[in-house]
Amino acid sequence: MYKVTFKFESGEDIIAFAALGENLLEVARKTNVAIDAPCSGNGSCGKCRVKVVSGELQSEKTRHISDEEYADGWRLSCVSTVKEDVEVMVPDIASAYRSRMKVADLSSPEEIKIFEQAKSDMLEAGIEFYNSFCVQTVNMDEPTLDDTMPDNERLARAVCEVGGYESAHLTFDVLLKLPDVLRENGFKVKCVVNEEAGRAVIYDVVGADEPCGAYGLAIDIGTTTVSALIADMMTGEIVAKASSGNGQIRFGADVINRIIESQKPGGKKKLQKAVIDETINPLIQQMCAKTKISRSQICRMCVAANTTMNHLLVGMNSDPIRMEPYIPAFFATDSVEARDLKININPRAKIVIAPNIGSYVGGDITAGTLASAIWSKPEFSLFIDLGTNGELVFGNSDFLMSCACSAGPAFEGGDISCGMRATDGAIEACTIDPVTMEPTFTVIGDEGQKPVGLCGSGIIDVIAELFRCRIINPKGIFVREGKRIRHDAYGMGSYVLAFREDAGSVKDVEITEVDIDNFIRAKGAIFSAINTMLNSVDFDISMIDRVYVAGGIGSGINMKNAVNIGMFPDIPLEMFTYIGNSSLSGAYAILLSDEAQEKVHEVGANMTYLELSTTPGYMDEFVASCFIPHTDAGLFPSVVQADEELCK
Repeated sequence: MYKVTFKFESGEDIIAFAALGENLLEVARKTNVAIDAPCSGNGSCGKCRVKVVSGELQSEKTRHISDEEYADGWRLSCVSTVKEDVEVMVPDIASAYRSRMKVADLSSPEEIKIFEQAKSDMLEAGIEFYNSFCVQTVNMDEPTLDDTMPDNERLARAVCEVGGYESAHLTFDVLLKLPDVLRENGFKVKCVVNEEAGRAVIYDVVGADEPCGAYGLAIDIGTTTVSALIADMMTGEIVAKASSGNGQIRFGADVINRIIESQKPGGKKKLQKAVIDETINPLIQQMCAKTKISRSQICRMCVAANTTMNHLLVGMNSDPIRMEPYIPAFFATDSVEARDLKININPRAKIVIAPNIGSYVGGDITAGTLASAIWSKPEFSLFIDLGTNGELVFGNSDFLMSCACSAGPAFEGGDISCGMRATDGAIEACTIDPVTMEPTFTVIGDEGQKPVGLCGSGIIDVIAELFRCRIINPKGIFVREGKRIRHDAYGMGSYVLAFREDAGSVKDVEITEVDIDNFIRAKGAIFSAINTMLNSVDFDISMIDRVYVAGGIGSGINMKNAVNIGMFPDIPLEMFTYIGNSSLSGAYAILLSDEAQEKVHEVGANMTYLELSTTPGYMDEFVASCFIPHTDAGLFPSVVQADEELCK
């Protein structure tokens, strides 16, 4: 066995031991060292860079490491194996996806306003925020030689008398603590009760003078980020919010890579542990510590997640999702309790999973559709959830259609040489002077933070600006020359946003023609999916009345630039509305409202799922969309007009 020391620019060293020939990325994973690997270690993304400090690795030379960098000790961990004791430095950029990922500030005034608007829309649509959870105070006669009724029957009878229930059921955990609680409090207690299937279920019992409450946990499990909140089940008040990166990220940026990883020995358990033990339970601990709420007081949980995330959460084989005919194990289930998954809340808490629609349209979309309330409106609305992939819903109160498009990881910076997730050092917004071709950009992080790469919103801005300034043509090829534009030995062009001396990395921050081509394909997937879905019901762009954009990436998108590059339809900008984390908003509603829980299943059951890969004409639409903005200029009149005005 050889000693492998992972050193960090900030933080303590982590020591691991590896066998001869063991892959360095796998060593990091089993030691829980965060090294970003969006491609899940197949060598295609070049993001898992480490620097050898001492010792040596058996490592292939790849196109992602220049000769100069290789000589300086830089290696890709996914193509490196251990052959002796070695020390490697993990740069901040490789580990920041867990510790400093930019996620929506759920407590910001903007997010609170968006959340309240979603609740208002659902109320207006007729969703009542009501459930049958309550706290009952019961006073019982103490047992005597003449009154030998057992404790469980005594409590059940008292609860039925107070609440008017026909019968009551004590969970096992309540039964275990019951003798002590009753006698320590003179048979005067408080109970957390919920009516289920016509009977009262008692989830907790405490002394009459002790604090007691019924709380619920709503959670959005995204492929990249996880957001959660705790709400009072009786008042609806949100008492805590928290977000973090999904611990599964180190196993790949997209669901396909994670499904493949899950098929390896012990894979399902590793992925389940990553999302529960490393992500969900720490979020629960964080929120409970902040609010002084006991985890046992959380008596219901609602999950909104895509189909693959749902399967990996429950530890189920997800491989059939990616294999024709693409059949998941479940669309809807009510079989899961917290104890089944070892989630640290009341072990008997029911876990409500928002229903899936298809292999690639999951409960995050049904929950988001519920929150948008497009199912209740006569106007034709387009709902777009931009995350690691793109999911769409179109319709109104009469019908709903849904589909998912394989946009790939480009919106998270994957497949882009300088791409990165929204962490410190990511350029998130940019403008370019059309004359000097000099960029002005905003970087995530503290003041003075140097740029390291581009996140999704930054990529959209840069490409839109390059096209607006006529630096690239509709195919994404560089057609102007300047100090920031250069060509490699093969004639491939690139635009330098920050030269090495001004960047926070070991190389220039630049975007290449290959990067632009990859992103054009990603944006083309979104627009072609929109057009295909509209064509399938004999509609066109002009018939869209409103566009709702959801998802973490959507919060930073410049809508005008998204239109200018041909990702979103060319309609008036006032018709676009950003609705935040609609998945979490929907999960919150399902958590608190029995009516919303019924409605989301109704919405899901009535939604037509369109499988784009088998839809005639989709590939033609996709190819036509792989230009800036599109091969059909008539679809983007405002972009054409702006281009003509710039030329005057």
